[in-house]
Amino acid sequence: MSETAALASWIVSNRIETVPEDVRHEARRAIVNYLGCALGGSHDEAVDIAIEALGPYSGPPTASILGRAERLDPLHASLMNGISSHVYDFDDTTPKNYMHPTSPVASALFAYASVNPVSGRDFMEAFITGFESEMRIGNAVYPAHYDVGWHITGTAGVFGAAAAIGRLLGLSRQKMIWNIGLAATQAAGIREMFRSMAKSFHPGRSAQNGYSAALLAQAGFTAGEHGLEGPRGFAAVQAA
Repeated sequence: MSETAALASWIVSNRIETVPEDVRHEARRAIVNYLGCALGGSHDEAVDIAIEALGPYSGPPTASILGRAERLDPLHASLMNGISSHVYDFDDTTPKNYMHPTSPVASALFAYASVNPVSGRDFMEAFITGFESEMRIGNAVYPAHYDVGWHITGTAGVFGAAAAIGRLLGLSRQKMIWNIGLAATQAAGIREMFRSMAKSFHPGRSAQNGYSAALLAQAGFTAGEHGLEGPRGFAAVQAA
């Protein structure tokens, strides 16, 4: 079984009941930390500008933006959540690969859950599944990926958002494979953008793009089935 297919199978089958309680506790702490960062950054100038610039191009305003009165479509709300949660750079960071893993996943999940009914159990199951997915992918390409200049929060984060939303959408294994491929082809973010507003754009766009990947896969939009391990896939293109 290929790496992409193996990950897709795990995403589809993972259950929160198999997750140790200490890991669930850390997941809850990550969400609390994320919310503090997102609310704290929600009225930063970068968020104001992004809403002003892109808000007119949003679809029906059905989704909430954390800490804001405005409403946008779920994809744009994911973007704004991601910007606000990362604009001050206080969101959680993992020491092994320097990723800020919660922002891409939670930004998409909170936008989704503001429009669709989601139980707390299902929300946390999707969050943990997305977090684990992006971390495994990030670990697989670090340090070469990061050292050459990719911002791993944006590049690997898109997989976490795609996995989390795909899980809530109930994607089949085949559609999850496509979902991973669609995420892989949208993996972006470069470290040259550090010290500018564009850095916070990375987790926002990864949340938005991961959400989009899951919606496309749900509708039957196909993708290459070796998005992670193929000779021209994510790992080969973006790492040594």
